[in-house]
Amino acid sequence: MEKIKVLVVDDSALMRNLLARIIGVQPDMEVVGTAADALIAGQMITELKPQVLTLDIEMPRMDGLQFLERLMQRHPMPVVMVSTLTEAGAEATMRALELGAVDFIPKPKLDMNKGMGEYAAEMADKIRAAARARPRGRIVPAPAAAAAAPLRAVGNRPIAQLAAARMSSGAGDGRVILIGASTGGTEAIRELLSGLPAEVPAILIAQHMPAGFTKSFADRLNKYCKLSVKEAEDGERVLPGHVYIAPGSHHLLLKRSGTGYVTALSDGPAVNRHRPSVEVLFHSGAEAAGHAVVGVMLTGMGKDGAQAMRDMRDAGSYNIVQDEASSVVFGMPREAIAAGAAHEVAPLDEIAGRVVGQLMKSGPRAARLSA
Repeated sequence: MEKIKVLVVDDSALMRNLLARIIGVQPDMEVVGTAADALIAGQMITELKPQVLTLDIEMPRMDGLQFLERLMQRHPMPVVMVSTLTEAGAEATMRALELGAVDFIPKPKLDMNKGMGEYAAEMADKIRAAARARPRGRIVPAPAAAAAAPLRAVGNRPIAQLAAARMSSGAGDGRVILIGASTGGTEAIRELLSGLPAEVPAILIAQHMPAGFTKSFADRLNKYCKLSVKEAEDGERVLPGHVYIAPGSHHLLLKRSGTGYVTALSDGPAVNRHRPSVEVLFHSGAEAAGHAVVGVMLTGMGKDGAQAMRDMRDAGSYNIVQDEASSVVFGMPREAIAAGAAHEVAPLDEIAGRVVGQLMKSGPRAARLSA
């Protein structure tokens, strides 16, 4: 079996040694080298040809973001960021994902012996996913430019025209959009949301992400789209034109409340090794909303959410799954398709249009929406 070749880049000798030990004991991986800064790393990439890079953000001579931007322009390759658990670290991590990093993991605490086994398993999973990923440099528009960008078409009608139609979920028809994603999902979600008009029904999202990062993720998304995006809180009324991101420490659920919906947060056990879990969100959607749901499964490793997406379909939802060619990792979409959950399989750049198209032709207010 050919092993995944990994290069570890971190200015801390202690952290380099720790990460090298974690990766080196995996039977399907080998550490081909370690580098103390980005300039050394650049030379080692040419010489050692690693398949995956783990990259620190704060380094001397050239920081990780500068190095990542140059790397993705000249030699795109799978990169897993190793990030600090601070507000500044979270902001930098979100920027790294925009620049083309496949995924990230918080730096381990040096005194976390009890949890090191779990951390090592997570690190190994992320490296395996990165090795299978399709890395590509990204050119992300400035927030103002993204918000003003022309929207794609649904059939013969541009979404810009459809945006004027009222597509609210509140007291009208109870529609709601549920989205699940993992590896590669942060940028997929940004692209999807930036292609939606402000008048769409409420959107709830479960993206695999650790605590401490989801608020920065929500805040950045809020700058890039016409919708109001926030980290979800427990017991919030679910409103049209709003997006609720599952906090990194909790499952997010959709609950009925009179004629509408509210959010619910749970700190229950991880499901499919994840909290938040797509399975939990989609299962709650099947129970609370059924036929009123438009479900979307985006890029990600594993099978989280596949069975619950089938449950949503059985309850009457309409489901759209990202295709293999546009997925960074095709695991979760593939599993959803295998479970028979998908009505449509589409490239990422068409999903926003297909969501709007489904909203236009379904529900009791469809006649008015298409007028």
